[in-house]
Amino acid sequence: MTQDLLPLTRIPSTGLPSSALVVGDPARAAAVAELLDDAEEVSHHREYRLFTGSRKGLPVAVASHGVGGPGAILLFRELADAGVRTLIRLGTAGAIRSGIADGDLVIAEGAVRDDGVTGQLPPPEYPAVAAPEAVLALARAAREASVPHHRGIVWTRAAFQPGLLPVTEYGKAGVAAIEMELSALLVTASLRGLTAGGVLVVDGTNADDLVDVEATGGYAPHRQVVADGVGRAAAVALEALRLLAGDTG
Repeated sequence: MTQDLLPLTRIPSTGLPSSALVVGDPARAAAVAELLDDAEEVSHHREYRLFTGSRKGLPVAVASHGVGGPGAILLFRELADAGVRTLIRLGTAGAIRSGIADGDLVIAEGAVRDDGVTGQLPPPEYPAVAAPEAVLALARAAREASVPHHRGIVWTRAAFQPGLLPVTEYGKAGVAAIEMELSALLVTASLRGLTAGGVLVVDGTNADDLVDVEATGGYAPHRQVVADGVGRAAAVALEALRLLAGDTG
C-alpha cells in the first residue's frame, strides 16, 4: 500500500478495498474491525480512523468519520478518491415512527437533506437516495440473520437535539428515524457514481409523543440493548457488502 496520503483524512490515496463500512466513532471502527480476518489499522488522523481486512474472503475497509455531515463528507470524498466504490454507513438513530424498538435496525431508503453541508453543493431538489441494490442487500442480510429491522426514509439533521423542530410532523410523513450523516453519504455517492446505503441502530426515541421520560429516564444510548443492536448491525452490514460484491457463496 502506497504511503501517499490524502490531505484531509490522511488515508492512503491508493490500495484500499473497493468495499467500505463507515461509522461515526473511531472506537466503533476498531470494534467492527475485530470481525474481519487479518485486520490492520492503516491510519488514524483526528476522527478518521481506518482499518482494512477481509470478511468471508471479501477485502473490506472500515473507517470512522466523526459526528456530523460537514466532517463526514470529507471522509466519503477521500474514500472515493482512493478507489472505494461501495459504502455502507452503520450508525445509531432516534426512532420517529411508532413501532420501532430500541436495538432494532432501520435500513434507509433515502434521507431528508438537513445535514448542514449538502445544501451548499447540489440544489435542494436533488434527492438523497440509497442505491436500491444496497437496500435489498441490507434487508436480505437482516432477514437471513433474523434481525428485527425496518425500512424507510430517515432524517439527517445537523443539530443533535431537534429542539422545537417538527419531529412529529416527520413521523406523520412516515419518516422512520433521525441521525446526522447519512444524507451526506448518499448525495456524495450519487454525485460520484458510487453504491451506498445505510443501516442504523435505534438508541432512543425522538418523537415527543412517543417518549415516556418517567419510564425511560430520557435519552440513554449506552445500554446493552443498543450495544447488542450495533453488533447485529455490523454483521448485517458486512454481509450486505459481500452480497453487493457478488460473492454469494
